[in-house]
Amino acid sequence: MSQDVRPIAHFFRLIERGRPPQRADRSAMGTLPTRAFRYCEAATSASGYGWWIFPPMDIQIMWDGTDIYWHYDGAEDWLKLMPSAQFPGFADQFDANAPAELRGYAPPFLTALPEAGSLQLWTGLIARTAPDWHLLIRAPANVPLPGGFTQYEGIVESDRWFGPLITNLRFTRSHTPIRLRADFPLLQVQPVRPLDYANETLSAMTVSGPMADFAAETWEAYRGTVVEPNLHPDRAFGAYAATTRKQRRCPVT
Repeated sequence: MSQDVRPIAHFFRLIERGRPPQRADRSAMGTLPTRAFRYCEAATSASGYGWWIFPPMDIQIMWDGTDIYWHYDGAEDWLKLMPSAQFPGFADQFDANAPAELRGYAPPFLTALPEAGSLQLWTGLIARTAPDWHLLIRAPANVPLPGGFTQYEGIVESDRWFGPLITNLRFTRSHTPIRLRADFPLLQVQPVRPLDYANETLSAMTVSGPMADFAAETWEAYRGTVVEPNLHPDRAFGAYAATTRKQRRCPVT
């Protein structure tokens, strides 16, 4: 990227212990089947869209049906969230670096939410995006997660809101420890424009049917995409992927 080009996303690392954000990988950390990686442009494009965010350290979390507990290397025992907990040693580090009027306002690392079995986790980051760019925060696309929880998705207006980059988890099982690894992505953040999810955009849709009313060009599009390739059994695999990648290399001017 040219030095004159402003980045779309700027991540501020308040907790420097963890792995920094990185570009999401089209192979989903090598977990996509080889055939999908080679021929399924839809899967690889989704996998590589955005940036991966990692937990700032290895931790284990557990819900007993009522309370949430957590553990990390160096802790003597499981710790109960009451309802929040700071990242080990971070509060002192924050106060040593922040302006005097901001001391004592270090973001919590973990917070037990009022909803049963729900946990908020801070990544140790704050994100700022270029004007008119927001961030969709979600689970990593096509990456197998450890299980035992689901993640809420959210869109943050990070071009104006400068606060902790967090995720909200909901436990789907109790009495079983769940490990979050510092070397395994927990989140995928994806740049979106406000217009992408504006009401006028999402209202601009139509539905056609029954099939008897389909126009000739609709059936012709189906023929070109579905039927025509099957009339050539010796065709090369992955024609759609090859064509799409070629178009990306040769933009229209």
